[in-house]
Amino acid sequence: MNVAIIGAGWAGLAAAIAATQAGHQTTVFEAARTVGGRARALTAPHADGTPLVLDNGQHILIGAYTESLRLMRLVGVDITTALLRQPLVLRFPDGSGLQLPDLPPPWDALLGIVRARGWSWHERIALLRTAHAWQRAGFTCTPHDTVAALCGHLPQRLLDGFVDPLCVAALNTPAHAASGQVFLRVLQDSLFSGRGGSHLLLPRVDLGALFPETAAAWLVRQGALVRTGERVQALTPPAHGQGWRVDGTAFDAVVLATSSTEAARLVSHSAQTAPYSMTVALCDWAASAQALRFRAISTVYAQGAPSAQGRLLPEPMMALHSSAEQPAQFVFDRGQLGGPPGLLAFVASDSQGARTQTAQQVLQQARTQLGLPGLQVVQTVVEKRATFACTPGLQRPGACIAPGLQACGDYIAGPYPATLEGAVRSGWAAAQALATPDI
Repeated sequence: MNVAIIGAGWAGLAAAIAATQAGHQTTVFEAARTVGGRARALTAPHADGTPLVLDNGQHILIGAYTESLRLMRLVGVDITTALLRQPLVLRFPDGSGLQLPDLPPPWDALLGIVRARGWSWHERIALLRTAHAWQRAGFTCTPHDTVAALCGHLPQRLLDGFVDPLCVAALNTPAHAASGQVFLRVLQDSLFSGRGGSHLLLPRVDLGALFPETAAAWLVRQGALVRTGERVQALTPPAHGQGWRVDGTAFDAVVLATSSTEAARLVSHSAQTAPYSMTVALCDWAASAQALRFRAISTVYAQGAPSAQGRLLPEPMMALHSSAEQPAQFVFDRGQLGGPPGLLAFVASDSQGARTQTAQQVLQQARTQLGLPGLQVVQTVVEKRATFACTPGLQRPGACIAPGLQACGDYIAGPYPATLEGAVRSGWAAAQALATPDI
């Protein structure tokens, strides 16, 4: 088939790879000049005026991201070089927190909890009992349970030092509003999916080199077309036996891999000229996509004077105590991850403040929690629509919109929150669905 993929984020590139491997002629349309969507490289000026390659947000992967890792290898990424693998750690600057050993589950979680620093035996036993209860229940709960409801019986120190940072990191939604069902699925697939599933995979290259740019180059080598800087204006439904048209060009099938708002725009527009049999389904899908609500993530890049060893932090990644006045939950030492020495990336998930305010609050947080008074802000990146709000009972749009028209992205109905792995799996599934008789 002649297939159009609209959008070259991680989901769209995964769909394009799957379609190309299936033997389809694939054309990728991307509105931006670069590929990668919300997980891409960007260039900013350093303090001395030299160009500095950053990311549009600090991302991490975990060992359970099996599909993302598979596609990286397929397109030629050297995983061992591009990613720093380490067991799960939620360690704070004061030394408290959790660090799992490199053991198969459940022994890694068991020993990690027993060895956790700053927790009383009462708190450790409470967490072990809760984790065992979740496991016995098959990591399920009612669709309307929040994370706070699931964990309300736990001591406050566990909520502050384990549940809250893990929840906001995975779902970008605070525990009182986050879906307990999705949270449990994340725990099941990361902590209990097999040895290494909970490992943190920290990028040692920029996000463009980690997958999108390498994937685009692979697609071109395979004969696919990757057209950047081309925003699709109109998607026209089939008429008289012809296929879908993308800005007037006919294709046998189309995969929408844009943001939910852009996908809703294109689908709503196509409903105006669609056959009556398609109109209701197109309008319903567009309404479902438009109903999603979003949460921001801010990444504050700040430069400091590194030590003689070229580092500012004792570890490549550390957890931070966060509040409304100290918004960052994690900090990354980019100097230990292949970046310039002394460059830190502070991540504030579910970010609420303005760009300048967030940057100033993060600098104060660095002074009080890390003892780093001399940091200078290099760049503050705010993704206002970083993820959808992962709330209980949320009805997300389905992948199948109409015959010959699929959607993919981290917002499509599925078991995971808005993650790179969710996007990649969605893209691969959308391309595979093109081969089914009713699509």
